[in-house]
Amino acid sequence: MAYFERTGPTTFRATRHTGGAWTLDEQHIAPALGLLAHVVETDRDARRPETGRDRLPMARLSFDILGTLPIDEVDTRVEVRRPGRTIELVEATLSHGGRPAVLLRAWLVQRRDTTAIAGTPTPPIPSPDDTPEWDPTTVWPGGFIATAHLRRHQVEPGRAHFWVRTDEPLVEGEDVSPTAAAVGLLDIANGMTVREDPTRVAFPNLDLTAHLVRAPRPGWLGFDTAVTFGDDGIGLTSSVLHDEDGPVGTLAQVLTVRPQG
Repeated sequence: MAYFERTGPTTFRATRHTGGAWTLDEQHIAPALGLLAHVVETDRDARRPETGRDRLPMARLSFDILGTLPIDEVDTRVEVRRPGRTIELVEATLSHGGRPAVLLRAWLVQRRDTTAIAGTPTPPIPSPDDTPEWDPTTVWPGGFIATAHLRRHQVEPGRAHFWVRTDEPLVEGEDVSPTAAAVGLLDIANGMTVREDPTRVAFPNLDLTAHLVRAPRPGWLGFDTAVTFGDDGIGLTSSVLHDEDGPVGTLAQVLTVRPQG
């Protein structure tokens, strides 16, 4: 079963695999972010004649999470805010019942051959084969978490590197790019190395911003993650993103930290 099934040109029905961790009858936001990335790429491919490596890849994806989503049908809309031959700014909205729930602003940037100067001082993390298996359902409930395969090395509460993959497709019967599939996993970062027991402290994220220097390869997606809680009810989850070939970008999520009781 996929995370979403298409029901119309702009509408999709969420399946039970999208079930959330904070509230079981609401969607985990991770697959919804991947869905918005997919509709941006689908719109791009319909508008532009480029194929293959000539297509503009998404280099930055900035999501604002406006509210929760039931496990139900959602509607999507895509608008080009800054058209261009080599650079575009695209905005996408995901709504339920006429209420916007997630906004995405994505920069699409032309590919150029920079192989001769490519490099980074960011070190790789140990491979999936060198990272122990870990069951995230020991911490989190929900349909989405149950579909995730995890390998994790925990350094301390709020600090870990881990790898995640899923066997479920993002959208039933549709070709989804490795980038959109990876984006559908990004929001898992905030819950994979918790600083505090989530039954005692809630720390949902309000946004998610990813910068990608290249498309992640299919398969395992790696995170080198640190979670920080400030003393004013605000937190931050920061990650360096990896595939098995090395670093691919960064990820940040701002948190609202809410001690319970």
